[in-house]
Amino acid sequence: MWLNQLKIAIIEENIERLDELMDTLPKLEEKDEINQALHLIKEATSLVQNQKEKTAVSLNQMKKNIDFLNATQAPRQNNLDIQS
Repeated sequence: MWLNQLKIAIIEENIERLDELMDTLPKLEEKDEINQALHLIKEATSLVQNQKEKTAVSLNQMKKNIDFLNATQAPRQNNLDIQS
């Protein structure tokens, strides 16, 4: 049951569900289940790492966009500038 839920979470790329499943890791006794769990956990780790990298790229792009927008705005004068 837990392995099937883990498979579904990986397919759906549901990071929150993966986190919940990792918190409730059952005691696996059969060698086949243990091997499946190890493989799936490696896949889940890869998925989380990939999402982390995508988020970092996205944040970096947003920062560049904000910097560009700030650079293209005309400089504003202060309202209290009495020398104008």
